[in-house]
Amino acid sequence: MKPDKEIKKEFRPKFWVDPDKYYATSVLKEEGFARKICPKCKKPFWSTDSERKVCGDPACSGEGFAFIGNTPAKRKLGYVDVWLEFSKMFRRLGYTPIKRYPVVARWNPTMEYTNSSIAAFQPYVISGEVEPPANPLVIPQFCLRFNDIDNVGITQSHHTGFVMIGQHMFVKPEKWDQNRIFRDIYTWLNKGLGLGKDDIIFHEDAWAGGGNFGPCMEFFSRGCELGNQVYMLYEQTPSGNKELGIKVLDMGMGHERNAWFSQGCETIYDAAFPDVVSKLIAKTGVKIDKHLMKKYIPHASLLNIDETDDIEKAWKTVAKNVGIDVKELRDFILPLSGVYSIAEHARTLLFALTDGGLPSNVGGGYNLRMLARRAMSFDTEYGWCVDFAKVCEWHASYLKPIFPELSENIDDVVKILEVERSKYESTRVNSVRIVADLLKKGVDERELLKLYDSQGIPPEIIKEEFEKHGKKIKIPDDFYSKVSGMHEKQKQIAETGAGEKLPLSGTEDTKILYYNDYRISDFEAKVMKVVGENVVLDQTAFYPTSGGQLHDIGKINDKNVIEIFKQGSIIVHKMEPHHGLKEGQTVSCAIDKRRRLKLSQQHTATHILNAAAREVLGRHVNQAGAKKTEDKSHLDITHYLPITNDEIKKMEELANRMAAKGITIEKLLIPRNEAEKRFGMRIYQGGAVPGKLLRIVNVPGIDVEACGGTHLNNTKEVGKIKILKVTKIQDGIDRIEFTAGEGAKKVGDMEAAMLNDVVKGLQRFASFKHDKNPSKNLRDCANVFSVSVDQVGKTIEKFSEEISTYGKKLDKKIAIKHVKDTKEACEHVFALYKTMKKNYENLTNEKAGSEIDAFLQKVKNNEIFESVDMERKEMIQLCDSLVSKHPEITVILVNRQGEVVGASERKDISKEVRRLCERCCGSGGGKGRMAQGKLDIAKFEREK
Repeated sequence: MKPDKEIKKEFRPKFWVDPDKYYATSVLKEEGFARKICPKCKKPFWSTDSERKVCGDPACSGEGFAFIGNTPAKRKLGYVDVWLEFSKMFRRLGYTPIKRYPVVARWNPTMEYTNSSIAAFQPYVISGEVEPPANPLVIPQFCLRFNDIDNVGITQSHHTGFVMIGQHMFVKPEKWDQNRIFRDIYTWLNKGLGLGKDDIIFHEDAWAGGGNFGPCMEFFSRGCELGNQVYMLYEQTPSGNKELGIKVLDMGMGHERNAWFSQGCETIYDAAFPDVVSKLIAKTGVKIDKHLMKKYIPHASLLNIDETDDIEKAWKTVAKNVGIDVKELRDFILPLSGVYSIAEHARTLLFALTDGGLPSNVGGGYNLRMLARRAMSFDTEYGWCVDFAKVCEWHASYLKPIFPELSENIDDVVKILEVERSKYESTRVNSVRIVADLLKKGVDERELLKLYDSQGIPPEIIKEEFEKHGKKIKIPDDFYSKVSGMHEKQKQIAETGAGEKLPLSGTEDTKILYYNDYRISDFEAKVMKVVGENVVLDQTAFYPTSGGQLHDIGKINDKNVIEIFKQGSIIVHKMEPHHGLKEGQTVSCAIDKRRRLKLSQQHTATHILNAAAREVLGRHVNQAGAKKTEDKSHLDITHYLPITNDEIKKMEELANRMAAKGITIEKLLIPRNEAEKRFGMRIYQGGAVPGKLLRIVNVPGIDVEACGGTHLNNTKEVGKIKILKVTKIQDGIDRIEFTAGEGAKKVGDMEAAMLNDVVKGLQRFASFKHDKNPSKNLRDCANVFSVSVDQVGKTIEKFSEEISTYGKKLDKKIAIKHVKDTKEACEHVFALYKTMKKNYENLTNEKAGSEIDAFLQKVKNNEIFESVDMERKEMIQLCDSLVSKHPEITVILVNRQGEVVGASERKDISKEVRRLCERCCGSGGGKGRMAQGKLDIAKFEREK
């Protein structure tokens, strides 16, 4: 397949040579537009101005954003009004306005974040596999693109998050009416914005992307590109370029651009979120010199980091054009760009977090954290003390008329950002130590990128610390763009099943029997294909390994089925050797019923537990992965904080209440667009699901997902759900290990035995009664000691041993205390441990003080070499105390077991300890001020 640039270059001349075929020229001519060729870019353009020689692109016209302060739009539209007016007009024109799709594109296997309005319908609608939600339609799609991050606030026109208003149609060639769809967008320009014909310029161009291509028509006015109407007519195939079976209209129009243009205000930010900008200006105290701003704006685009090879030269050029020196210009623009960046980044994060994104150190969450930290760095640099979460609240309130979901989820967003702020502050504190090392050796761009990428330290913090010490460093103007580029999503392709693909071409798709009832275990089928030990049937109830669920096992004609896997839409049964099955043969099949039940219990419990986690932890929770086996399962969820024992308890209790309700589970096979309309986009918990039809598993009022696994018919069949443990597997993702049904009963028996051991350990120091709820008692204990349930026994054993040891050393008898229950017993043991430890340390310190005094009497030439009757731990403490208080002394101690400990502040003691140990057939070592070793006295005596 040819690159997009090459395709556009190839087909532009073909489209231009026959404009009547590829563009809506009849409408243009009817409206009085004439076709011209731009002498600079050589593109054909259409205008009603007979005097106009060049096209509307500011690169050719040189006029810049000439609409600022002088907009030709007769209708001044606020940001919210743009969509309200556009959707109202297009509804009258026969289009259906629909809600935006989530910006986290869980349904789309080709991208992590939605980056255009047409992306909402990729890949299935565009391919014709799935019907669109309406046809034709318009949509206010919020999009994310991180490549412009360093331009935000500088050029006054760039965003990381923006709304692309889409005008879309998906029709067969015979229903394609290019004149009609072009006239519709022309109506918006003419009547929606109130532009006269003389103020509109249309450009003929070509577009390519995702293997599709076609002509497009861009529309400009006074240096501003308002939108681009793309006509996807062709596709690239291995056998050559072909006409698409479905013609696609992809008109993308910048919501922010249209608001900015219609108002003619100074920056795009003042048009897109005026209330937020004004509040931030008031909060920060940043001064705006209107006269200077007016002179700067026409030249701001020269500072676009993507379009200049020498940014320093560009700053000098702009400063010269404005009439001030570079430093004065930077001092004016950079604080202002900080204000705009905080406003812009907060809005982007508001949408992303509302739709289930989370800042993290990995994957797409990396870019979200980068946005948050860039904004927070501006706040720190200028000492503004902006409440970042409050800025998001301002945005949600302003956008409520068109995006009410932002206000509905604002509490979760605020919590996430508060945690993110706390992490940022911790990073700042920790970075001081790292910067101390950097001050000695200096830092370059590569090191700055490495520090941000590996430890999350923003370059602004490093710069601040350097300046405190009178040193300067240069942060690249495109720093954050480079960081983002380091973390572009890589598509991962993983195929379940056995190694290489089998030669199954011409084999029909397998009819699936387990979708409606998991209890189907005996059935007959016809053998369609045999490839060695691999057998394909015309229909099957055997479940293949997929969606994190382990495969079924059983028999076909009394021969063992040892594995099931899926190749495309064909299910393959891997048989034992010498199975004797032949193509065309009718066979009897039997599935292992007990294994099927256990797997179905685990899978349905996964859905219930996912719903419980969302209820307890917040609406931001999404499934990030899962695995279901016979005996236990795990569910990976997105979350931004460590999950507490109390939250684990609440999740388990809620999941069991949900299961106990006895809800009938719906299993539906319905068209994709119907599933999305009925249940929303949260159905894609397991990620992108291919196909025109989706199998939906609905637990009414609890959870609904697109899922192909085997599921129970009623939630009561799950039995008990037991959470085994929770661990963080990466930043922003926690793994909940659990079991259900028979597995949960086994765990219950194990917990009862575990509790007996715990009670025995506690009864050494406390007398109490405990109820017969092992799970509750163990969780209470875990909460007291701040450990996981499986660590409770070991923790109590450890504390018991140490309490007894301290008791002996302190020569103190420990009395048994009467308490109410298991929890109070744990609290008593914990408090007792801390008290005994403190008393022992006080005694040890007193003893150490007298020992130090005694040893100081033995100092000769600032050295102590003594044989002692101490344990290694005591020797270490004594050595450490001696050299800490008297750094001029070197000390080496040896006990009766031949253990050696040495310490010195003035030399590397490890060499002396090593030499001593080696002389006595032992070994030793260490680093810096402390060293340890062991003498092998017996071997030394033998060899001597």
